[in-house]
Amino acid sequence: MPSVQAMIALGIIILGIITLVSISWPNRRGAPYWPTRMKKVKKMLEMANVQPGELVYDLGCGDGRVIVMAARKFKARAVGIEIDLFRFLWCQFLITILGLRRRVRVKYGDLFAKDISEADVIFCYLLQNTNDKLESKLIQELRPDARVVSNTFLFSAMPQIGMDSVLGFYVYNVGVQQEEN
Repeated sequence: MPSVQAMIALGIIILGIITLVSISWPNRRGAPYWPTRMKKVKKMLEMANVQPGELVYDLGCGDGRVIVMAARKFKARAVGIEIDLFRFLWCQFLITILGLRRRVRVKYGDLFAKDISEADVIFCYLLQNTNDKLESKLIQELRPDARVVSNTFLFSAMPQIGMDSVLGFYVYNVGVQQEEN
């Protein structure tokens, strides 16, 4: 039978591996976790003209700050998609303790595998190469009147309908692109 020290060492190694995988896996699939300041989140929601009852998606919702603010301050419905299990579980906990389960949902998994066609507004804070891959999905799946807000990184095929150069985000309208083709 292994010694207590060996079992503790094995437990530490397993915990370390789980931690490394949980940190590195999301980075491979879209972007590292980097929370957006609340002031910027509010400005992004305002500039996207989020209305009560609209459905806001946050692709890679992290700690849930965009979906929580969309629901609480803008009276929108919100869906977050998160591939990191720990952040997904945190969001589930947060929306439960805040009493937002009727208007906010969080889906676990890869944003590329999720149906986003019901969204009125999409938020994303992903890396440029992920935005490049995501753009065709947005154009194909979203309704023409849907708005897309990208934090820091650009989309090339959808023309911008707004931007904040100080805070560094861009607003797009999917339908403008579809009408031009």
